Amino acid sequence: MKSLHLIYFSPTGTTRKVLEAIGRGLAAEQIERLDLTSRETRAGGIREIKADFAIIGTPVYTGRVPLYAVEALQSIRAENIPAIVVVVYGNRAYEDALLELTDTAKNAGFTPVAAASFVGEHSFSTDAAPIARGRPDREDLEEARAFGEMVRDRIGKGLSHHEDAPLEVPGNFPYRDRNPSPPPPHTDAGYCMKCGRCADVCPTAAITLKDETVVTETTKCISCCACVKNCPSGARRVDPVLAERAKKIGAACSDRKKPELFTL
Repeated sequence: MKSLHLIYFSPTGTTRKVLEAIGRGLAAEQIERLDLTSRETRAGGIREIKADFAIIGTPVYTGRVPLYAVEALQSIRAENIPAIVVVVYGNRAYEDALLELTDTAKNAGFTPVAAASFVGEHSFSTDAAPIARGRPDREDLEEARAFGEMVRDRIGKGLSHHEDAPLEVPGNFPYRDRNPSPPPPHTDAGYCMKCGRCADVCPTAAITLKDETVVTETTKCISCCACVKNCPSGARRVDPVLAERAKKIGAACSDRKKPELFTL
């Protein structure tokens, strides 16, 4: 494999870490990256991908692929490039997301030959309500690397895609409805340093600093909580409603879920 393209939407960096680990297992000579988290990248219009192979990954939000990621992937054009599709979820469930991402990749011109679900720290995870804290951890990333190596070996043995026997992944179509957006994170003014880091990392430009006040546009917020996880002073905080939800999720989903892997 000479060229590999990593394509990801990863507000908190967990999806990117998993894809990088899988990429190490594939051991391509050249790796290019298309970070769809970047607002500037998503605004770049139609782009063609040319590579021997691709890995496409997104987080899971309430059982679906984030709408911003779907829209960004719809601006990509590929020509039968074999690909691994990956979803990263917060140890609860990924529901229809892997099927949705597989379908989206096919519509963009990729040929999914393998797929996987991995666990990453939940967006709502806090010190008081940790959910999959610190994941993907060393064990997860080693499994991701081994998965890439396995796919590489199968390619070397003639892994191919057949229209009459496409890759099968879990999920239902029509996909489940998208849940209404939950309350966005808020800023504790007493701790805020006015550094603007929250606005810089927000993938949807939902946060602005106006007259030294942090303002969040609710309709743009996707509750990825990148602002919370990147705030240097702890001023940016999960909404109390989400904090209570996180406690329930953490209690119900405390068992460590393992990656699920699918190949032709």
